[in-house]
Amino acid sequence: MTEKLKIIPLGGLNEIGKNMTVIEFGGDIIVIDCGLAFPDEEMLGIDLVIPDITYLKKHKSRIRGIILTHGHEDHIGAIPYVLKAINVPIYCTKLTAGVIEARLLEHKMADKVKINRRSPGDHIKLGCFDVEFINVNHSIADSVALAITTPIGKVVHTGDFKIDATPVAGEMIDLARFGELGKEGVLLLMSDSTNAERRGHTMSEKSVGEAFDVQFKNCDQRILIATFASNVHRLQQIIDVAAKYGRKVAISGRSMENILSVAMNLNYITVPKGVLIELSSIGRYPKNKLCIITTGSQGEPMSALHRMAFSGHKQVEVGPGDRILIAASPIPGNEKSVYRLINELMKKGADVVYERLAEIHVSGHACQEELRTILALVKPKYFMPVHGEYRHLKNHAELGRQTSVEPKNIFIGDTGRVLEITRQTAKFTGTVQTGYVLIDGLGVGDVGNAVLRDRKHLAEDGLIIVAVTLDGSNGQVLAGPEIVSKGFIYVREAEPIMEEIKKIAGKSLEKCVKQRIKDWATIKTTIKDDLSGFLYKKTKRSPLILPVIMEI
Repeated sequence: MTEKLKIIPLGGLNEIGKNMTVIEFGGDIIVIDCGLAFPDEEMLGIDLVIPDITYLKKHKSRIRGIILTHGHEDHIGAIPYVLKAINVPIYCTKLTAGVIEARLLEHKMADKVKINRRSPGDHIKLGCFDVEFINVNHSIADSVALAITTPIGKVVHTGDFKIDATPVAGEMIDLARFGELGKEGVLLLMSDSTNAERRGHTMSEKSVGEAFDVQFKNCDQRILIATFASNVHRLQQIIDVAAKYGRKVAISGRSMENILSVAMNLNYITVPKGVLIELSSIGRYPKNKLCIITTGSQGEPMSALHRMAFSGHKQVEVGPGDRILIAASPIPGNEKSVYRLINELMKKGADVVYERLAEIHVSGHACQEELRTILALVKPKYFMPVHGEYRHLKNHAELGRQTSVEPKNIFIGDTGRVLEITRQTAKFTGTVQTGYVLIDGLGVGDVGNAVLRDRKHLAEDGLIIVAVTLDGSNGQVLAGPEIVSKGFIYVREAEPIMEEIKKIAGKSLEKCVKQRIKDWATIKTTIKDDLSGFLYKKTKRSPLILPVIMEI
């Protein structure tokens, strides 16, 4: 029987975030990335979303390790939750390891996980797989692509990347190695599709430093810059330009503080002596001698910049005399939050500069010409676009066709769909259980679709509580029904409706008493049925009806 290589995405396809891919051959499994996603507007009250790892739990004895391409949340954020279920070794670069260790410390798991640090050019042997780390450019340092040698051929996974000829720090992407792999022969290429719709090339991160210089030069305002905490190259550029113009730098936002601490300890960021100050001491300096780096570039409600905009920050009050640079573009779905934040900052009198007004942000992902370059260098037999929504995958697939990959050898996958490859063939063969697990506070997976439906129902139509006290011996009504409305109608202005609700609930109870119904479930269902019809007819709304029965 021919052994097959299986590629099983557990997240990251037809969605943004939650990146996780299983590669399986014979008795061995390796996992690439372990990311989270942020909840959409339908997921009321949910904090984070992680992949469903039922398949990995079922086969955990065969998992040889988790390999991480870089330290962004959509690639490492699920690690603390996943490792509680399948504690296997992790392999990653130095900065990625530092970010993970800080996260595991928060979850009190730092001493329970084995993290193996590797550098570009290193190889690791995991079961039948040989995994090589390849240097790439991205918006976080220490990002790598992976070349995985399997018993039937090589698989190249680019991770998130772009081609930056003038990186702020470190070396340019190792295009030579991609070319060598192409000459050796690559069975399958999995490549980042985030910017597959964008023509041309992604600009160098160094251009952002030049744009910052323009904003700082001759500026007599206090400068606040919101950016992604993980972009250590950008943090370095901000610190450098602030030092150049004689400004002190303060940090606001826990994630920003954590990343800066990790990056400084590992020498990924160098801060000139005396430049970095505590946020609590900004009152000692003139405004035009200050630069504050903050979280909140995506309009996140709990972020530092959001609290500043809505007067909820204890140490920073924004107003006239402030220039705020939002050095990030809105992630799809966040546009409304970002522009609401910008509007609020402007109302306070601050000057707000964002991507549409100045080149203060560049993407960390490859555009079409860079994607074509990788395809042309690697020359894969099979091609599977990854990391993106369907429109991104579809556009990337078209680029594959344009660079001589046979159309029948291009596979647009989906989360949970299994791609099986032999030396001669490749095809989709089925699916594994997949989906999402919702994190709500300390709860992992205890909020499902039924709970979300109830939350949505409550948010849209409100709640009616019907409280009644019954005699335990004969089922007679001793007190009530009392009606409580939450989020449905304002009681004082709707007394006639409330009285009608009370009457209908009373009649429902009388009907149950006459029929000698003592089963609580049946009584509750009767009340709900009678009230829901009346309320919809009267208000065209369907509040959640919650009968509460007490028995004496």
